[in-house]
Amino acid sequence: MESAVDLHFVIRLLINAASVLVLIRCYYRYSRHRENAASFILFGVGVFLVTALLHSVTVTMGFAFGLFAVFSMLRYRTEALGIKEMTYLFLVIAMALLAAVGTMHHLELVLLNGLVIALAVVLETRILLPRHGEKEVEYEKIENVHRQQQAALIADLRERTGLDVFRVDVVSISYLRDTAMLRMHYRLEVPHD
Repeated sequence: MESAVDLHFVIRLLINAASVLVLIRCYYRYSRHRENAASFILFGVGVFLVTALLHSVTVTMGFAFGLFAVFSMLRYRTEALGIKEMTYLFLVIAMALLAAVGTMHHLELVLLNGLVIALAVVLETRILLPRHGEKEVEYEKIENVHRQQQAALIADLRERTGLDVFRVDVVSISYLRDTAMLRMHYRLEVPHD
């Protein structure tokens, strides 16, 4: 009987582990969510191991994607993950599936994973997209919500929050309580290691 663990398996495992580690290091650098980062790395290696070992028993690609769907729903369906975290989770699972059941050569797999990582790095920096954040706040100085008072509103929010607020959207106004729900848009500073 042929062993499921051979040199091809080990090389693919190392490519997957290194690729996932570099991708999640990029995620961690800009998000600082250590718990998510560690989970994503373990998740990627786990998906690779299960899929690769089951693939050696002639499991089809359809089964691999079904496994992907089950893995996506298990732990993560109960916890609210942001769109960024879901995207990284999808990339980690996709990398693991490609490494486990993909038919491409090792160099092609490395290049494809490198392309995904490079794209993630570029999108996390200010090269293509400026780094902005959003927060919703309840605001009581209702007189500043008027369109002609936009500069005063932004100045007040900058002073109170210490954030570099550059735009404010009015989400809702409560005339009964004399407050407004505002969505502040502010520039983020890139964390340094």
